[in-house]
Amino acid sequence: MPDSNLPKQGASSEPADLVLLGAAVYTMDAARRWAQAAAVRDGLIVAVGTDADVEGLIGAETEVLQLEGRMVLPGFQDAHIHPPTGGMNLLRCNLLAGKNRGDYADTIADYARQHPDAEWILGGGWSMDAFPGGTPTREELDALVPDRPAFLVNRDGHGAWVNSRALELAGLSEDTPDPVDGRIERWPDGGPAGTLHEGAMSLVEPVIPEPEPEQHEEALLVAQSYLLSLGITAWQDACVTPEVERAYRVLAARGDLKARVVGSLWWDRERGEEQVAELVERRKSAAGRFRATTAKIMLDGVCENFTGAMLEPYLMPDGDPTTNCGLEFVDREALKRYVVQLDAEGFQVHFHAIGDRAVRSGLDAVEAARAANGWSDARHHIAHLQVVHPADLPRFRQLGVVANIQPFWARMDGYQRDLTIPFLGPQRSSWQYPFGSLVRHGASLAGGSDWSVSTPNPLLEIEVAVNRVGPDDREAAPFLPDERLELATALAAFTMGSAYVNHLDQETGSVEVGKLADLVVLDRNLFAAGAGPIGDAKVELTLIEGEAVYRASSLG
Repeated sequence: MPDSNLPKQGASSEPADLVLLGAAVYTMDAARRWAQAAAVRDGLIVAVGTDADVEGLIGAETEVLQLEGRMVLPGFQDAHIHPPTGGMNLLRCNLLAGKNRGDYADTIADYARQHPDAEWILGGGWSMDAFPGGTPTREELDALVPDRPAFLVNRDGHGAWVNSRALELAGLSEDTPDPVDGRIERWPDGGPAGTLHEGAMSLVEPVIPEPEPEQHEEALLVAQSYLLSLGITAWQDACVTPEVERAYRVLAARGDLKARVVGSLWWDRERGEEQVAELVERRKSAAGRFRATTAKIMLDGVCENFTGAMLEPYLMPDGDPTTNCGLEFVDREALKRYVVQLDAEGFQVHFHAIGDRAVRSGLDAVEAARAANGWSDARHHIAHLQVVHPADLPRFRQLGVVANIQPFWARMDGYQRDLTIPFLGPQRSSWQYPFGSLVRHGASLAGGSDWSVSTPNPLLEIEVAVNRVGPDDREAAPFLPDERLELATALAAFTMGSAYVNHLDQETGSVEVGKLADLVVLDRNLFAAGAGPIGDAKVELTLIEGEAVYRASSLG
């Protein structure tokens, strides 16, 4: 039921441009109040309340939508996503829809056949758990692409599947040493087997043709169209290189960038603090709805290929410890210096941290910045948080670090069952994706997807956060059920929580008078009895400043 204490309308009683009636409006304000209707004028929300409160703003030119119980929410925001990569994958050999080796083989062969003039076969999206040990071989790819080099990045972006021609062009052989930040998967004779982990991908990347600037723009437009259809009105791009930054600025200047975008400027881990001054200059590139106010520092890899940085070693399949604690890409003491400098320059720092050692290093770096510079409103955040040592859970609240979660991974799947749990052991496995524990310790949550690593659909992400079960096996036992989130908490993470991280919470993130009309309409009220699985809900309308940037035919 709508709350009678909601503000009814703004100062002006002029007719609205758009009125939404008969809805279940979940305002996401501080009190989590409900309303029935909302009105929009000149891109702003000018009234929220009952139908009777808002109907007086209907004029001759007002568009009126009778929503018949549909749910209205503030537009979703993704706090960690890679639209340039996701869009490029949609334009290239896209393996994201595949589920097994046969699917991948069919897609690769079809793509190669349909693109006979492509110099390289590029793309990605394959899942590690489809291959023994998570490592496909060059011979398997040679059979599909024998005539050209092929370089296909896996779903999580931390490895690549390459064929013999690509290895030959890059000059990789049994004599090529592993880079310090990566590993070449090898045959017993030392020759490259066909999978390159982490920094080893950079051994091939120099011989891959760079996309033309127009391709970056096209990829972003394709990605934006997809994300708008999912109700996503703003995001934080977690890896903005100079080329991607240019594409965003071009689209913004043309008026083609509809979403609000915060760019996380990529920190080159092979360089040092001389980058700070460069990032300060690049931050001046704001245009339209794009601004680059964040620095992204990648602290480690991922658990599946044993590059996630752990406090204790990974295990052998029989449970005995190895000597491998993963890779920490940035020296811990250097990291503190970098973060202190970035914080002093007013940058938000966005950390990638998978393992418990990487998470601790990120927290330690923010602690150093707090000690050196005092508290600020930078809203530093750590993304992924796969394994968090229990001793570090209260530090998020203590240091004001936002927990940037990617809920879709918090379920039992092949990655967990075959590639993670056996090598972490039972205790550390129970520390994975501790969303509920973070909330109980007072942490602020922001929601992200890491697309194209996993689905960008916030409703599917929220479903897994609430149930800890994947949408493809909803009858399964929940993965670490004590870490489940309430629906209201999960929705807040993907709306106000991410708006907070994006420094957009004063303008967006809730349905309140005076805020921008960045809204989403769902085909059902997620809280209603009989609403069905959260991930089955559909977005029917996406508004940015009152402009319909996506409208489903089902809305009429």
